[in-house]
Amino acid sequence: MSVIALGLNHHTAPLDLRGRFAFAPEQLSPSLQALRDALRRATPETAILSTCNRTELYVASATPEQGRELVRPALAWLAERGGVSEMHLQDHTYVLENREAARHAFRVASGLDSMVLGEPQILGQMKQAVRGADEAGTLGTTLHQLFQRSFSVAKEVRTSTEIGSHSISMAAATVRLAAQLFEDLSQIKVLFVGAGEMIELVATHFAAREPRLMAVANRTLERGEKLATRFGAQALRLAELPSRLHEFDAVISCTASSLPIIGLGAVESALKAQRRRPMFMVDLAVPRDIEPEVAQLSDVYLYTVDDLTQAVQTATEKRQAAVAQAEAIIDAGVQSFSHWLDQRASVPLIQALNQQADHWRAAEIARARKLLARGGDVDEVLDALSRGLTQKILHGALAELHASEGEQRQHTAEVVSRLFLRNSPRDPAGNGH
Repeated sequence: MSVIALGLNHHTAPLDLRGRFAFAPEQLSPSLQALRDALRRATPETAILSTCNRTELYVASATPEQGRELVRPALAWLAERGGVSEMHLQDHTYVLENREAARHAFRVASGLDSMVLGEPQILGQMKQAVRGADEAGTLGTTLHQLFQRSFSVAKEVRTSTEIGSHSISMAAATVRLAAQLFEDLSQIKVLFVGAGEMIELVATHFAAREPRLMAVANRTLERGEKLATRFGAQALRLAELPSRLHEFDAVISCTASSLPIIGLGAVESALKAQRRRPMFMVDLAVPRDIEPEVAQLSDVYLYTVDDLTQAVQTATEKRQAAVAQAEAIIDAGVQSFSHWLDQRASVPLIQALNQQADHWRAAEIARARKLLARGGDVDEVLDALSRGLTQKILHGALAELHASEGEQRQHTAEVVSRLFLRNSPRDPAGNGH
């Protein structure tokens, strides 16, 4: 068995390139089917993990050779989907196999590969990726094992180390940046665009500062109202944004839109209506929700997910110790998964051996029945059956021993001894052959 991870993330690709490869939850199932069709030389297991920081394809196949053959068509499929050349995409991607693919998945699940060390949100996103693959029918035994072990490792990391206590979430970082711009957050008006998990987290952090007014703008008004009610906020339609943007001091956006929903012109109009009062804006979406040109306006403080990295980095000895503990837990998990993967690789051989043994057994039983039907002595028939089976079982090993010479013969003798004399006091390399 073989597992391949092909992806790009915040370490290897800029924000705008990552935005080209973002998959909304409803896109996962058809995309997985399309990916599987693109890998037409095999019918591998596939899963797609897509977050604001990364897009990763996980592929499991029958053999390492087959897995490596699937890398090129997988890269071509991803490049076509993002509208870039394979060569350009290849410059920003990584390919990991088996142990390293498992190590990467475990580190991602544990929050060690995140912008924010130890952030817990990635675990939910990975579980969503697994559900998507399961619903699409592309999640098989190998990827199921990989991800379930990822979740177990992540749980142990969080319960056994202090990784979580050192994480500053994107939500908390957003509020801290706002506090650097505004003297008193209780005097500002905040607009949240979107109603997903990230916006809910940010709204929770802002609500603790009791701002003067909070509002939620969402494409689906019902969902926006549900989130707004939780925080005593107003609910708006997205269509109202251009006419009401000037009412807010802070705008935090995170939607699944494939195109920007807050343009340069709308922000310029809002600033004029505000008489050039500073506006704090955070775009947590990938692809972007806010046109990048907005950052050039002198009265706007616009931050993207990549910008927030600087606000959440810490490097204390305590943090480093927690990372070391987490890496040790991950190492153990990788070792366990690799052992399982090696065992899985032996399954076809085990099945073939069982089938061969069943064939021998059936042949000897058929012969014994014929002898008994002719009136043969029961003890003699049983003796012939046992000798027939024994000869069939030993034939291949004895033939290999007789055919080999020198060091090869010694090696074969040792293997045969381990297989057939495991509990025997005889010398494994004795002279009985």
